[in-house]
Amino acid sequence: MSKRTSFTFKLSDAQQETLISLLRGGNYRPKEVPYTRIAVEAEDCNIALYTSGKCVVQGKGAEDWVTFTLEPLVLGEVVTGYDDLLHPEDYRPHMGVDESGKGDFFGPIVIAAAYVDEALAAALKKLDVRDSKTIKSDRKAEEMGRAIRDTLQNRYSLVVIGPRAYNRLYLKMGNVNRMLAWGHARAIENLLDKVPDCPEALSDQFGPKHQIERALLQKGKKITLVQRPKAESDPAVAAASILARAAFLYEIRKMGQRFDVEIPKGASDRVREVAVDLVRAQGPDVLLDTAKCHFQTLDKVFQASGHQRSQLGPEGEAISRAAREKSSSAAPKSGAR
Repeated sequence: MSKRTSFTFKLSDAQQETLISLLRGGNYRPKEVPYTRIAVEAEDCNIALYTSGKCVVQGKGAEDWVTFTLEPLVLGEVVTGYDDLLHPEDYRPHMGVDESGKGDFFGPIVIAAAYVDEALAAALKKLDVRDSKTIKSDRKAEEMGRAIRDTLQNRYSLVVIGPRAYNRLYLKMGNVNRMLAWGHARAIENLLDKVPDCPEALSDQFGPKHQIERALLQKGKKITLVQRPKAESDPAVAAASILARAAFLYEIRKMGQRFDVEIPKGASDRVREVAVDLVRAQGPDVLLDTAKCHFQTLDKVFQASGHQRSQLGPEGEAISRAAREKSSSAAPKSGAR
């Protein structure tokens, strides 16, 4: 089995001081790396301790350095080389499910399911597959997405709920978690077509488990559903997280090409600026095909561009119960002066 060449650890304050003392006193060559407390070159790896407390070890000798230096002298515990003993649940046959795009005004929600067994879990760990939220670079996320697809072959599934379908489903369901449950169930069912003997599906805890169970069709009735906080530490869920993010990035890039504009992520001021420009150029209906219209971002966009939700019809007027109650409480009472 080939050795890992990249490791990342979050160190406590005491561990950081121990590491700094170790690197200053050993046979290490200092390096200039932005945002680090200390960075050095060892014989066959590089070590960097960032101001955030994150320690990154990279290079062909990274695993040996972590095993024989970092673990005994800084961490005080064994964390590498024994994953199959410390986390045997990661290697059992199961699928992980995760989504991307839920908090983005523009673009779809993408739900991915990824299957692993012992061999696939080991292969994903070699790729340093982890929760996509820890991957800051979109380019890196897309590269890892390609590597995961190559590794899993056809043992994954993607459900893309584009903005038009999303707005229609939100009007019908009135709740994002219900929509997510429906999407998770479809991703599970689609993957069961490829790995029908998969015994378990694992996901992060985003809502009541029974919502997914109710949405499952005949094939999915036999699978065991498990939800737990921080499920992204599991290799199958981490793989699904990256696959979903890579697909989301592809979709918003395609959308940007269609409208000749770079589509930003999130719900920032820049997002609102781009949305206002789109509405002025294409008319308010463009948001039904590009955005999640129940977001309060839409109200700010329409306020800036001189439009009303009613112009989008029922799908544009569908907002959360909390937003309706807030709007109702802010409205002047009958007879108020």
